[in-house]
Order: sequence, then C-alpha cells, then structure tokens
Amino acid sequence: MNLVKNLIRSLAHRNGILTVMLLCWVFQAGAQRVGLGGATPKPASTGIVFDPADPKKYTIAEVTVSGTQFLDPNSMISISGLKAGDAITIPGTAGPSAVRRMMDFGTLDDVEIIATKVEGDKVWLNINIKERPRLYKVSFSGIRKGERETLNDKVKLIKGRVITPTVIKNTQLVIKKYYMDKGFYNTKVKVLQIPDSTRGQATLNFTITKGKKVKIDNIDIEGNTAVSDRTLKKKMKGTKQKMLGRLFNPSKYIPKKYDEDKEKLIAYYRKNGYRDATIEYDSIQNNGETISIHMKVDEGVKYYYRDITWSGNYLHSSAVLGNILGVKKGDVYNPDELEKKINGIPGQDVSSKYMDDGYLYFRIDPTEKAVEGDSIDIELRMFEGKQATINRILLNGNSKTSDRVVLRELFTLPGQKFSKTEIINTQRQLSQMGYFDPEKIQINPIPNASDGTVDIEYTVEEKPSDQIELSGGWGGYIGFVGTLGLVFNNFSLKNIPNRETWRPLPSGDGQKLSLRFQANGKQYQTYSMSFSEPWLGGKKPINFGVSLQRTVYRMTDYSSIYGIGSGSGASGINYRGGYFNNGITVSLGRRLKEPDRYLVMTHALSYQRYRLDSLDIFRIGYSTGNSNNLSFNTTISRNTLSDNQFPRFGSNISLSATFTPPYSSLRKKEFTDKTDTYRWVEYHKWMFDMSYYATITGKLVLSARTHMGYLGSYNKSLGYSPFGRFIVGGSGLAGQGSFSLADQDIIGLRGYEDQKVGPLAQNGFPASGGGIVYNKYVMELRYPVSLNPQATIFVLGFAEGGNNWGTYKEFNPFDLKRSAGVGARIFMPAFGLLGIDWGYGFDKIQGKTSGAQFHFTIGQQIR
Repeated sequence: MNLVKNLIRSLAHRNGILTVMLLCWVFQAGAQRVGLGGATPKPASTGIVFDPADPKKYTIAEVTVSGTQFLDPNSMISISGLKAGDAITIPGTAGPSAVRRMMDFGTLDDVEIIATKVEGDKVWLNINIKERPRLYKVSFSGIRKGERETLNDKVKLIKGRVITPTVIKNTQLVIKKYYMDKGFYNTKVKVLQIPDSTRGQATLNFTITKGKKVKIDNIDIEGNTAVSDRTLKKKMKGTKQKMLGRLFNPSKYIPKKYDEDKEKLIAYYRKNGYRDATIEYDSIQNNGETISIHMKVDEGVKYYYRDITWSGNYLHSSAVLGNILGVKKGDVYNPDELEKKINGIPGQDVSSKYMDDGYLYFRIDPTEKAVEGDSIDIELRMFEGKQATINRILLNGNSKTSDRVVLRELFTLPGQKFSKTEIINTQRQLSQMGYFDPEKIQINPIPNASDGTVDIEYTVEEKPSDQIELSGGWGGYIGFVGTLGLVFNNFSLKNIPNRETWRPLPSGDGQKLSLRFQANGKQYQTYSMSFSEPWLGGKKPINFGVSLQRTVYRMTDYSSIYGIGSGSGASGINYRGGYFNNGITVSLGRRLKEPDRYLVMTHALSYQRYRLDSLDIFRIGYSTGNSNNLSFNTTISRNTLSDNQFPRFGSNISLSATFTPPYSSLRKKEFTDKTDTYRWVEYHKWMFDMSYYATITGKLVLSARTHMGYLGSYNKSLGYSPFGRFIVGGSGLAGQGSFSLADQDIIGLRGYEDQKVGPLAQNGFPASGGGIVYNKYVMELRYPVSLNPQATIFVLGFAEGGNNWGTYKEFNPFDLKRSAGVGARIFMPAFGLLGIDWGYGFDKIQGKTSGAQFHFTIGQQIR
C-alpha cells in the first residue's frame, strides 16, 4: 500500500506544490477524502468515491469549475480537455492527464477533480482549482534607496503577474548577479511572500544581505614558462589581485569579467604563436571576505609560418598578393593578425585589392595545410568571382535632410565599380556632415548575382544640429547684459517662402546660418551674421560664405555714476572714448582632387573698418582715427577626422596665409603721425594648425596638436601692425575688454590667466595689441562617458605648453609656459560645446608662478 501511495504522490506532484485528491483514478487508500476512485467505496463530503477494482465507463454530462478568481472557467475546461459528451473510464487515465495539462498552464497552485453526481452511466464533474497569487508589488529590504530603484529596473516584475517558483528563483538570481557584478560575491537573498487573500494578490519582499566586497587575495598561475606571471596578470584587465595602493582596476571578483579575462589570456597566447594553449583547469577558493584563484595553463608549442601558398588567384600574382599580405616564412603564427591583413585594413589589406576594383564576391579561406613540429604551412584559397557594378543607391532615415544633400556627399555612385574603401570613406563623410548620429550609420551592400550588380543601402538617423546660446540679465546702471546666439547647421534658404517645410525653420539643404548678439549695456555690443552654402550651384563642392559683423566699445567714466564729474550720458554715465568696427568677409572654397579628395582650398576677401575715438587700445600713441583693413586670405586644409565631436582617429591640418596690400611701398611717402600710418593697415600673417587623433586601446584616444603663427611686416620703418596680433593665455575665449577688439587671434593656454602670456605692459595687459609670433603644443588623453548624440560627454587629461613673443629676436620655440590638468567636455546639439578645465601652470608670469586655474569654454574647442 505504501508503494501505491508513493506512486500516487509522484503522479500528482507538479513543481513541488501540487496536491490533488484522487487524481490517478486507479488506486486510492481507504482513508482518501474525496475523488473518483477509492479502495473502499464510500460517500465523501464533497464527492463520490469509486472502487478502483471496478472501473466503469461513463459519459460526462457536465463539467463545472470552482475556485476561480481571475481565470475564465470556460478556458479552464478547455485546457483540461474534459467536455460534456466525452466517454471516460473511472478510475482511469483521463483525470491525471487533465490535471497535468492544467498544471502545465503555470497559473495554478492546486487542482482537484471531483465527481459531484452520478446517474446511471452519466457523471457530473467539478474542477476545483486554487489559483496562484498575482503580484501586487515588489519591495526590497537591507539596501539603500538608490539601490532599490536600480533593482526595480533590473527585475522588471509587472504588477498582476502570476507568482510562480520560477519567477521567484529568477528574480533572486538577477539580484545576486547584480551584486556579484559589483564585487559582492557572498550576497544572500531571502524572499517573503505576503499574501492578501481578499484580492488574491501578494507582495514579494526580498531581503538582501550584501556582505562585504570580495577581494582577490591571490592569483596563482602554474604551467607557464614562456610567459611570465606578471605579463599574464596584466592581460586580465578585470581580474586583479589585491595590492597596496591600487586605485584603478580594483581587486573585486566579478565572475563574468573573470571568464572574459580567461579568454583574453588564451587569445594573448595564440597571438604570440601558441596555437594550442589552453587553461587545463582553474579553481576559486572562497576565504570569506577574499578569494584565491588558481589556474594551470598548458602553453603548448610556439608555432611559426613555414610555407605560404596561394590558390585560385588569376588576376594578381602570388608575389603581388604576398607583398600586400606582409607575412613571411619564419614569422610567428598569428591567425588574428593574418585575418586582419586579409580583411581588416581598408585600402591596405588583400581584400581591398580586389574589392576596390569591384570584386564584391571575393573571399579568402586560410587553411592549415600541414603542421610539422613547430612549423605550419598555410594555403590561402581564393575565390575571385566577378566584378560588380553599383546599380542603385537606397537612402533611409533622413527625415529632415534632403536626399540630394546626402547623395552628393557619397563616394559610391551608380554605374561605378563596387569599392570597399569608398564605402568606408562615405561612412566617414556622412559622420562629418554633423546631421546624423555617427554610431547609427549603417551601410548594407545588396548583391544581385543574376546581373552582376549591387545595390547599396545607407541607413542614417537624424540628430539635432541647430544650436542656441542664450543668457541675459539687467546690470542696473549698465543696462542689458547677455548673449543671444543662434546657429542653424542644416538651413534652407530656398524654403523660406514655403512654410510647410519649416521644422520649425526652413531646413534640409545643408546650408549654415549663424546669428549672434552680445551686449554689456551701452559699453559693449557686438553683432554678427554669417551664411554659407557648401555646394554653390548644386553640382560641385564649392563652398560660398559671407559674414557681417559690427562691434561697439565705449570707454566708461564710472565716477559719473556717483555724481563726480559732468557731462554724463543719457544713462548717467560718462563715455570718454570708444572703438567701433564694421566688417564684411566673402569666401569661396573648393575641394581639390589631387593629391586626394580631402584637401580643401579656401580664399576669402575681407574688409574691416576701425574707428578709434580718444581710446589708445594699443598703448602706442594712436588713440583717434580711422583705419581700414583690406585683406586676402588663402587656406589649405586636409581633414580626415572620423567624427567632429569625438574623433577616434584621423588628422586635421591647416595652413593659412593672409595678405594686405603693401600700402607703404605704393604710396612712397613719409608718415608723419600714427593716424596717417595706420589709415590703411598692412601686414602678412601665417598660421599653421595640426591635430592628430589615434585610439590607444578600447575607447581611450590620444590627441596631439600643434599650433603656430606669426605676423610679418612689409616696411621695417613702420614696424609691425598692432592689428591682427596674437593674444595667449586662459580659456581662449575673447573677452569684452579693449584687448580683444582689433582682430587679434585669441589662443588658449590652460593653467594661466586669460591674455596674460606674452609681451605685457606695466598694467599687466598685452602690450602693443599682443605678440607677433606664438607657438603651442598639446597632448591630451580623452575617454568618452557618453557618445549619445543628444549629449556627447568625454573627460580628458592634458599637458601643454606655449608662449607668445613681441619680437622675432626673442622667439624661442622651446621657451614654453607649461601646464597640465584635467577637464571635461559636453556637446549638446542645442548649445554646442561646453567645457571645463582645471589646469596648473608651472612657469612664472611677471615673476610669479601661475598655479591652479579653472577655465570654462563655450561653443569651441581650445586651440
């Protein structure tokens, strides 16, 4: 009888919680309460007992359901498979099968099938179910509020969900994994289910005991003879043993990172020729608050290339392909490097040799032909295929930017041969436009093998590119103080009359419109407007630009505010001199085809008119008069940066030359006073800027930059022009004082005060309008915090040096004012680039060390 009871329990038990009465319909103990069978037939309080020794056939007259709260009774009957009119044997197998199906549904805690009535060969059945509770809410105990909010996002349990053992177990595992990833290896999670019988719901409370972070006390490696313990441990970036003074890469144990590090360790071996290297075994000993890791490696033999042969190549000889591959007999066997030289270096790998000539279907299969001792023979089996011609260009995702604006930037055009390198160049070009998220640009070649063509599908995602700069206030007697700046980077001039295309402004044609107003009451105002069209005429990349500007600066006698003096202005302030500047610049640039398409030449013609009214801004005795500056600028630049906001690789080189006519030589007269001397400004000016970016490892990027400039003179007797000089120091932002009004170039040098590096007058401000020659060198390490186009954020560490000289005799490119520090940049499309730096200047300015300085930048990179 015990055997029978055990059999019944095993059939009735499901997921550890099923209790069913008389499910088997075959045998029943005499003490069984109710059901459809029994050892001793007798009436039960809620059902009829059947004799298991005398099974009979019945027809189901009716099936009812009891005990439901949320579930539909008809659905339960359907799932059970029992329905009126069916013939069943009692006791038999139909009952257990029905219960099993219902329990498999996953929402029931218990099922009981009872015969409530029997008349002749008809039977009335009732399915009594007990539903599992529904989730009311989840709560956490033993942790901080911030952690509770994070776990709510992690577990993702929805109110009303059926609570099952699987749900509870999986939630415990998610919580444990979350804390294990943070180094809490001994985290314990207990769960308490608090029922609410009135609603059929329950609250799950998880009590979490994190314990202490488990540190790695020791990593013991054996079996390594060719590679030292130190080298192997360095390769395990996420698994570090406890060490005094370790601040970065702490020694907490995270199983996931440990598994990744074991793969990195083997990858390092194989990269260095140890093709058969494996980890024979590893073990983790839990010491409570610390763990010890022990692993044994089998390095195997270090392999070398012996014979490298080619097969299937008809277009290019094995010698030509071998030179491109660059792998020779005796080189260390490295499959990863081999694959990179075959398919991984655009324009330099073997596949580019074919794919840049249209052979889209080209492939190479490196095969180990023989392994003898420590030598491996490799056969490179090739399939050259046929050339493919570009048939169509498909463009998706540009909801704002016109198709023609995107298509004109592509280097892959219908009718051309397929080119792998040109596809990569196109991706870079789309990134540099600034209208699309660089991380979301997708390129999908769609081959049409039947006709030897290929369609290329470009998918982009628009990102905000317009910018606004807005700040303001009321400065009492000064008046309005603030800035209003608007930059529309994807403007459309022709769509201005068509209001239906405004989003919210006319856009989509790739033009740029910039408006800016800055004021400090009546004392200082500047207005500027610029417009540029990158494809003048729409057929060639000819950039046309025009800009207008006006600057007003009035020297203020603040004593008049307090009633000292007379002749105050309308606002009660005396103005005792001023500076006024109006200017216009027209530019025209085009891309050059030689030596490559990245070279751009730009010409600009500029006219500036300066009026000084009793204001000696240069401190050279020239305080009243009109000056005119007509200049011609030529700039040659080459930009191969991968991205404008956070470039990971590439360079940007620019050489600029500005010339004014040599008026003193043309006029051939003596200049009697400063007004006559500077009536027409004359100089020649040269600027060189170079930036280089390279990814060091992962997302860590090195930026190296150098900047140089000098101002020349046509006439030694006149000296150097006070206009167009260099101002060095600080953030590189132009101030509102007189020292940044005369078309000076403002050069940042972090760690020093604004405009305080170079030739200074006794009052500490730039003498003669600034220096005539400067140089600057910068090294930065950058790491991105977020590459989201809505907010690109990166942190940086820098070391830089520069100086500014008033004469060429003093010029010494190695006499630098040095500084170092850290900073951060945030690029938001609506506001442009925002930056903060902390820099420490190591060298003395006017006899004292600069020390620490904070610098803020808006809308620019520090040059």
